Amino acid sequence: MLVPPFRDVPTRSTPLARLLLLSLLAVLLASCAHAPPRNPLAQWVPSPNHNAREAILVVIHATTQDSVEESLETLRTANSGGPVSAHYLIGRDGALYQLVAEDLRAWHAGPGAWGTISDVNSASIGIELDNNGTDPYPSEQIDSLLKLLADICKRNGIPREQVIGHSDMAPTRKTDPGAQFPWARLAQEGFGRWPHVPLTDPPAGFDPALALRLLGYSSDDHAAVIRAFHLHYRGIDSQAAVLDDEDARILHALLAKPGMQATNVGDSQEK
Repeated sequence: MLVPPFRDVPTRSTPLARLLLLSLLAVLLASCAHAPPRNPLAQWVPSPNHNAREAILVVIHATTQDSVEESLETLRTANSGGPVSAHYLIGRDGALYQLVAEDLRAWHAGPGAWGTISDVNSASIGIELDNNGTDPYPSEQIDSLLKLLADICKRNGIPREQVIGHSDMAPTRKTDPGAQFPWARLAQEGFGRWPHVPLTDPPAGFDPALALRLLGYSSDDHAAVIRAFHLHYRGIDSQAAVLDDEDARILHALLAKPGMQATNVGDSQEK
């Protein structure tokens, strides 16, 4: 009687065979993971004329919660207020966590705008800082943030001045990262916009409201925008209805910087 050839194959694979099999499976899984979605109803005729989502802005948030563990839970679940996320979370001790890949759209900004950008989530990278909304930010946390900002801006080609706060782009809804956030320290490393001192009086005819719009602020709610501006540039949470002389001097200094005559940027559920 003839013995089928497969009877001569050992029942146990060798370590080398197992290694080759695992390697082959890894290659197959990797190729599937990077394969673009294809509609079975259409003939696939790929074009090279495309690119991934490109961020041109970084938005800084405060979690307004009591611990990094609580925030990690909120940012990864369908919590009671609706699903939210961010690309990064930085703990008070400087520990850095990444929750969403940078080329994907995280749900951190929600309704709002900055300059001509009306869908901030699609054009930005969101960074959450573990902070209850009132406490000072520890130096370890800001050191970690500065390191991350340098890395993000360099790899993504984002200008360093394109770093804003959540309240800047959503002044009617948000006040974070708040009056305690050290924007001046970030400015020492070139991040965000900050006025050069000494401040001087603007020329006759200077329009502070127009200056706010040129910076990127919305014109929908003037009182809310003034509050956001004060949080960012004066470190106060005010209910002022008008801009004062110091505000005008700060705005004039911000717009006097090269390239600032015009701007080129444009619910708990932050989708």
